[in-house]
Amino acid sequence: MSAVVREQGTGHGDEAADAGERRPLVEGALSRVIAFGPDGAIPLSRFLAHVHGVAALLPDAPFALNLCEDRYRFLVAFCAVALRGQTTLLPPARTRGAIDDVRARHPHSYCIGDRDDCGCDALQDAGHAPEPPHYVRLPDVLPMADGDAPELPVEDVVAIGFTSGSTGVPGANAKTWGSFQCGTLQNLVTLADLHGEATLPVVATVPPQHMYGMEMSVLLPLLGNVAVHLGRPFFPEDIADALRDAPRPALLVTTPVHLRTLVESGIALPPLAAIATATAPLSRELAAAAETRFGCEVRELFGSTETCIFARRRSAIETAWTPYPGVRLQPVPDGTLVHAPHLAEPQLLADIVELDDAGRFVLRGRQADMIEIAGKRASLADITRRLLAIEGVRDAVAVQSQAADGCDVRRVEAIVVADAALTDATLLDALRCSLDPVFLPRRLRRVAALPRNETGKLTRAALEALVHVD
Repeated sequence: MSAVVREQGTGHGDEAADAGERRPLVEGALSRVIAFGPDGAIPLSRFLAHVHGVAALLPDAPFALNLCEDRYRFLVAFCAVALRGQTTLLPPARTRGAIDDVRARHPHSYCIGDRDDCGCDALQDAGHAPEPPHYVRLPDVLPMADGDAPELPVEDVVAIGFTSGSTGVPGANAKTWGSFQCGTLQNLVTLADLHGEATLPVVATVPPQHMYGMEMSVLLPLLGNVAVHLGRPFFPEDIADALRDAPRPALLVTTPVHLRTLVESGIALPPLAAIATATAPLSRELAAAAETRFGCEVRELFGSTETCIFARRRSAIETAWTPYPGVRLQPVPDGTLVHAPHLAEPQLLADIVELDDAGRFVLRGRQADMIEIAGKRASLADITRRLLAIEGVRDAVAVQSQAADGCDVRRVEAIVVADAALTDATLLDALRCSLDPVFLPRRLRRVAALPRNETGKLTRAALEALVHVD
C-alpha cells in the first residue's frame, strides 16, 4: 500500500483541510495495477494516459452525468471530468426518467457513456430518442495523451450523488475531493488485513453510479493498493468468471440480493479474500450460509448517500455495528445525526439506533417504518426481517394497508416471493412464534418478484405502485 499507508494518519475531512490544499487524484507508482479483466492488467501509467486523452474530448460545462457501464471507462471518465474542473453527476438509476430529472436540476450538463444507447434501461419507452441530448460517446479505443497525475483542491465538489428514492424523492448530496479521500482512507484501513502489501483485487456487482459502488470500486483503486475488475458481472456464472480473472483471491463487493442468488445457485467460486455487502439489511442466516459456502468472512458495511460508509459488522456473528474511528452517533427525535471526520457537518439519517457504552449501535428501524396498532408499536422493517427468516420465503416486504378496516385500523399486509410448497397458513404460523398477533399480516399477496432496482432497493414509487395493485 506504500504511499496510501504513509498518508493514512493525516487524512481529514473538509473541516480540517487547509484552504487551497490540493491532494492527488490517484496514488501509487506508475507501474501498479489499477484495473484488470479477461485481457489482463492495466497499469496506472496507461490509465493516466487515457484520463488525459478523454479529458481533451469533453465539452466545456460544469456538470457531467457518467453513464458508463464498463467500470474502467467509468473510472477514466470520472477522473477526466475532475481534471477539467467539472463535477460528476451520479443518477439514482439509468432510466431515461432519472437521467432527465438529474439534467433538469443541472441544465448546464452533458452525459458521457460507453454505449450507443447511452446505457439507459428504458429506451423502449415511446417518444424517447436513442440518447439524451449533449451525449458524449467514448470511442471504442480510448484516446491517450501525456500528462502527470493530477492534484485537486480538497474543496472541489467532484461528485453529486442522488439518494435512491426509497424514502421519497431522490435528494442531491455534494461530495468534495477532501471528504472522498478521508472516507476512502478509512475504508482502506478496514480492508488492510485482507491483503497486506499485495494488491487487493476487487470484483463488484454494484453499479459505480451508486455511492456504495463509487466508494468500493472507484475510490479504492484510485487511492489504495487496489485493482478493480473492469466489468459489472450480474449472473452467478459471470461473477465466477470475473473472480477467475483476479490474480489472487478477490474481495467481492455485492448486495444481499446478489449474495442470496449466489448461495442458492450452487455455483463454485474461486477462493475469496472476503465478501462485502451493503444497500439492504443482511440477515444473520444468509451471512452465515455465505461464509460456510464460500469459506470467507462476510463484512456488512453501513452508510448512505448522505454519509458514505461509516460502520461495519460481521453479520454472521454480530448484531451491533462498530463505527469507524472518529465517528459518533447522536440519536435525535427524527432519527440519528452522524458526526464523522469525512463530513463537514453532521448528517441526519432516518434510522433509529440504540447505542451501547462502547459506541456501537443496533438499528431499531426508521421513524417512517414505525406503526401503532391497539396501542402497540412495531417496525415494518422488523416484520420484513421476520418474514425473510422463514424457510421458503425468497423475498418479502411488509407494508401498512392504505385502507382502514371496519375498526378504522390500517392493518399490516405482506407481499412475498415464496416457494409453492410454503402455504399461507404455514407462513402465518411461523410469524406467530415471534410476532404480536395485532401485527400479523391480514393480507398475504404472492408475486413472482419484487420490483427491486439494480442495488436491491425498493423505491417508494415502485412499492406504492405494487401496493395499489388489487
